[in-house]
Amino acid sequence: MFKVGDLIVYGNTGVCRVEEIGIPALAGAAEDKKYYTLSPYYGRNSRIYTPCDNDKVVMRPVITKQEARDLIGKIKSIGLLEITDEKKREETYKSVMRGCDCMEFISIIKTIYLRKQERIAEGKKVTANDEKYFNMAEDKLYGELAIALEIDKNKVKDYIASEVAD
Repeated sequence: MFKVGDLIVYGNTGVCRVEEIGIPALAGAAEDKKYYTLSPYYGRNSRIYTPCDNDKVVMRPVITKQEARDLIGKIKSIGLLEITDEKKREETYKSVMRGCDCMEFISIIKTIYLRKQERIAEGKKVTANDEKYFNMAEDKLYGELAIALEIDKNKVKDYIASEVAD
């Protein structure tokens, strides 16, 4: 169980701070269940109320600084997504995003980046879905890495580039 003040990853929302734990005064909230009151770390001025035992949405601690450094050190060796059926491409992207796994975010970023380069070389446009999921994966990955590495989210891409340069 998380505690008040913890930074966690909550599904597609990304990094959130646990603001409260208890029974919220909300219509429809079960009175015999404890809820987390979460505040998204980036952007939105909102609150999320979710049962502490919610097993439908990924809730996990933000990775540590050492885990972030190790992950960045492995970027070159992280494989691409295996997508054999073009009709299932978006389904695969969605599945990766739901998993909230940083290594999988890197896989999706690498896969889409290479696909974009191939399409451009062939004189084709980048697909809207590729662009959408590429941006989502970068946003979630960079948001979590920024917290772990204690740097500005806008500087994460350059930090990664400097760390993986030959």
